[in-house]
Amino acid sequence: MRLSFRGKAIAGLLTVVPANERKFVDEMANFNFSRARSLKLKEVMGYDRHRIVAGPVCASDLAVAGLEHLFARGQLERDEIDALIVVTQSPDYLMPATSHVVQGRLGLHTDMICLDINQGCAGFIIGLMQGFMLLDQPAIQKVVLVNVDVMSRKVSPRDRNSFPLIGDAASITLLERRADAGTIEADVKMDGARHAALIIPAGGFRRPSDAETAEMVEDEEGNVRALDHLKMDGSAVFNFVMSEVPELIGDLLARTGTGVEEVDAFLCHQPNRFMLQKLADKLAVPHAKMPSNIVENFGNSSGVTIPLAATFNLGEALLTGRRTVCLAGFGVGLTWGAMLMELGPLRFCEMIDYGEGG
Repeated sequence: MRLSFRGKAIAGLLTVVPANERKFVDEMANFNFSRARSLKLKEVMGYDRHRIVAGPVCASDLAVAGLEHLFARGQLERDEIDALIVVTQSPDYLMPATSHVVQGRLGLHTDMICLDINQGCAGFIIGLMQGFMLLDQPAIQKVVLVNVDVMSRKVSPRDRNSFPLIGDAASITLLERRADAGTIEADVKMDGARHAALIIPAGGFRRPSDAETAEMVEDEEGNVRALDHLKMDGSAVFNFVMSEVPELIGDLLARTGTGVEEVDAFLCHQPNRFMLQKLADKLAVPHAKMPSNIVENFGNSSGVTIPLAATFNLGEALLTGRRTVCLAGFGVGLTWGAMLMELGPLRFCEMIDYGEGG
């Protein structure tokens, strides 16, 4: 589905990562694999360290910390938020919505829209689309988009397929109208027929959690997890990304008449370094233009990896100048989307740590 937005812009980006850092080499003993095999995986996939919450930290905790940081520095005022979107797969509660929880904890005014979106790896793209559409309403001047996940709490620490790459993080994105903003072009596709490729089998109404779903079981690859944990079919996800995403991004560039050389940065969701480099090769994009260093430093925090790529790699540049960027997210759903836009100069573009030890 093709979408276009005019007169809308990202005005600021803040990312929040837990201070609690875990190293892959310190966790290898938890997996049923030899040290040599694990070290080989570390080299190929780009595993090194990841940031995960310590204790019962929830999505709203990271979101509130980020917004309070902006309020304290005068970069955003509480009473100027007209809409609050929270994109998360790890809500505080089944009900109410986490956006309402954040609104209440921050003491925001009631004349506003609060909205939760259940999306993951492409959640930043989906959230931007929704936020830009809300800005078409005359009563809405500023939208705050929060992307946040604490998925480490739903991944088995004995699952070498998923745990080494998982990360927790939040991003706060300020959206507003801007008269001089260029046209933003986007494309998104979804295929629920392949939803089982990335899934937490139990915990919802289809399969409520109980003693049986909490039982740890070893799979044929040596990973140990329960039905309450995230399960990823790595081969299916890799094949999906390699077959669908290059075509989507290629079509977006073609229909906008944009050459790869005209794009300053391809800021993509980062499942791991290996997959990102293969994606860059398929698109004939130089590796330097498609950063792949988020998982090795912070972990895979679903859709938050895209704003993390921006704040970690382009922070100073986006404060002072304007860059042509292609954003792309792909994964759970299955969902894949891309967006071509001018980004910057931003009011704020930084990363902060949450808590003393997460």
